[in-house]
Amino acid sequence: MNAVTIKDVALAAGVSPATASRVLSGNPATSPAARSRVEAAAKELHFLPNAQARSLRSTKTDSIALLISDVRNPYFSDLAHAVEQHARAAGLMTFMGNANESTEQQDEFLATVLSRRVDGMIVVPQGLSEQDGNATEMLRRVVDSGIPMVFVDRTLTDIQVPRVIARSREALEEAIAALKSHGHERIAFIGGPKHASTAMERHQAFDAAIAANGLLTAPELHFAGDFRFASGAQGARWFLENPLAPTAVIIADAPMAIGALSVWREGGLNIGTDFSVVAFDEVDALLLHHPPIATISHDLELMGRAAVQALLAVMKNESVAPIELLSTFTTRPSVGPAPDKDVHSEGMPRA
Repeated sequence: MNAVTIKDVALAAGVSPATASRVLSGNPATSPAARSRVEAAAKELHFLPNAQARSLRSTKTDSIALLISDVRNPYFSDLAHAVEQHARAAGLMTFMGNANESTEQQDEFLATVLSRRVDGMIVVPQGLSEQDGNATEMLRRVVDSGIPMVFVDRTLTDIQVPRVIARSREALEEAIAALKSHGHERIAFIGGPKHASTAMERHQAFDAAIAANGLLTAPELHFAGDFRFASGAQGARWFLENPLAPTAVIIADAPMAIGALSVWREGGLNIGTDFSVVAFDEVDALLLHHPPIATISHDLELMGRAAVQALLAVMKNESVAPIELLSTFTTRPSVGPAPDKDVHSEGMPRA
């Protein structure tokens, strides 16, 4: 596939190559109409600045871009805050984008940011699927362009970028051990989508932790959500109707946990008594719930700081080793004794 050039953009926009070059380099000596046409053409053609030409420029923008998966997810809001504060302390302005758990929105943001120039990027990457190559064509092109980049929270199996991620197996082993000590033997898992590396890691870590605690699991105890509120609500109903009658559940992120808790609250169920709940991500909504929800959490302040430090190193052409942080399990009253009898969707005992 031939690379798109400035001449291609100029032809599509109906302007001279010199005008297109001025627009794409941020030169203000262009008319609003010309800027609009050139930017639209560059976006339509997926134009990316030439890495060699960019290397010849000495001007820095003192800015970075941050792309998170879902701005509505309080986990990513906290992570974005940590990145922004540490970037600011390093003298960098942060421009933030929202992928909305979508590869299409991710790619639109990546192309737009490159056309406006930043000194580096911190990205929570959106993959395609578990089976196919994970990186989108646009993400590959951005990496090939040579712009300094660091992945944070998530990673992709088929592209090599410095990364800052968290490992949850040890915390899951603690959580399941705590549930087992309360008599729980059938523990369900409400997981995330296959395109997210965090979802796959947590699913695999859950299975490993179940085995490490000498418990048995089955495909019927796994529910595939999408890291959003609605799928958590669906998972809550699946849990109550599950023929294996699990007495505890671990939920793979906060929005799904909040969705599940809303269903159980409407059904008049008592968390920690009727069944036990552990959720990933220590966010206010889970701590303020009655009773407070036991969590498996990451140190987002540390993760944000590590991502900024890694990017600063990449910007200096320094080698950066992968960084893997450990998650923490915190027990709370949502973990209680396994009931003698299970409950169905209306909260009544089921034999």
